[in-house]
Amino acid sequence: MTATPAQPYSPSVPRVPRTRRLPSPLPRPRPRRGRGAPGPLRDALALAGLPLVAALALPAAFAGGGTRRWFGGRAENQRAEAQAAKDAAAAAFYELDTAQRDLRISIETITAVDDSPAARRAVADFEALSRRIDEASHRYINAVDAHDLDRDDLEASSASRARAELTTAKDELGRVKQELDRFADGLGPLLGKAETQLARLAPAVERARQALLAASNALDTARGSGLRADDLAARLAALSPELTKLNQGAGQHGVPQTLERAERVTREAEAVRAEAERLPERAAEIDRRLVSLRTRAQALTTRSEQVEPVLSELRRRFTAACWQDLQHVPDLATENVRQAEARLAEARAAREEQRWADATALLSTVRALLNTTDEAVSAAGDRLRRLNAVQKDPEQEVERTRFAIRDAQRLAMAGRNTPDPRHARPLDDAVARLERAVAGLEGRHPDYWHFLTETEAVRATVSRVVALIREERGAAAH
Repeated sequence: MTATPAQPYSPSVPRVPRTRRLPSPLPRPRPRRGRGAPGPLRDALALAGLPLVAALALPAAFAGGGTRRWFGGRAENQRAEAQAAKDAAAAAFYELDTAQRDLRISIETITAVDDSPAARRAVADFEALSRRIDEASHRYINAVDAHDLDRDDLEASSASRARAELTTAKDELGRVKQELDRFADGLGPLLGKAETQLARLAPAVERARQALLAASNALDTARGSGLRADDLAARLAALSPELTKLNQGAGQHGVPQTLERAERVTREAEAVRAEAERLPERAAEIDRRLVSLRTRAQALTTRSEQVEPVLSELRRRFTAACWQDLQHVPDLATENVRQAEARLAEARAAREEQRWADATALLSTVRALLNTTDEAVSAAGDRLRRLNAVQKDPEQEVERTRFAIRDAQRLAMAGRNTPDPRHARPLDDAVARLERAVAGLEGRHPDYWHFLTETEAVRATVSRVVALIREERGAAAH
């Protein structure tokens, strides 16, 4: 509406045009010409009244005629429908744009963590979908730019065309949004895996930092007690470049690599911390082992001196087969003790130099030497004891072996009429072997040691048969 000099336009209050007064039903008497105003004066009065007549006529002209109606009409209805279509398309555009932004964040999360073929395929699919989104968005923007729905002289046909194009753009935006939603649903596993790794990232890096700090503090404590711990200090210093890379962040080195680095640094730093905390205890343990092994070496030296009398008695009372394999025991004991004492001296020097790994290895060597010597020295005395027992009463060894054979035979026949040949054959062979061993005791100089080894071998065979029977029956029960 356009303002007039007679009545300004007010957008909030509609102007009601002033109507002319209807003519009176009683006609006024016509004035006589002779009493009227002179001609020039009458013309002046008529000219003066023209503005008032124009002011009264203009509102009526705006209320009708060929100008656009402000309230109602086909053009206004089409304008309202086009505006509603424009608003709906704008809402669809905003919703699609928001969903695309959120999905782009998800894609960036996946690419930051995952470089698998599935992740690369998801990135390619998202790029193709983004092109579809751009096409639909351009179609919507072009439709909005092509129609000015606020124009005063908007025609009904233009409004109708605008509504159709905007509705088409909205529908296209909706279809692309549905494709985007389906694509987002398919990203669930990849996104979950990526978010899990990202959720682990910060705690893993922090654990690595705390582990390095704890290792450094434990090393300082160990040094404060007078222990150098040079090897632990070198291992801790080697982790410094790894800490630098952790501080640079996953953006530079990648999330999987940073996670792996953080876990490795944590493990190595915790190992350094544990060893540093154990260092005083380890030093004390090495000191105890030095004293203990030294005492044991001295005791074995004394025991090895008793091997020769034992061998002398074996030679005097039994056949050569009973003692020949023990002839080297005295020399072996002497040599082993000598080597053990030399390694002990080296271990003591390594302890003084705080070479803990070397000291530990040398002490293990000493222990192995002393164990071998102990077994050899004990074998001589044990041999004499067993030979004395079987010489006095060989029947006890025979009955012990026969009892084992009979027990195995009863187990083999349990629940059966005939034994399984796989069980019966070795048991029969064991019986025959025992009879041959007993027969070997006859004569003036029986080989008691051969008899003892044979009975031990028979009992070992019987034990294997019993274990086989029980294993097979246990499997059948299940």
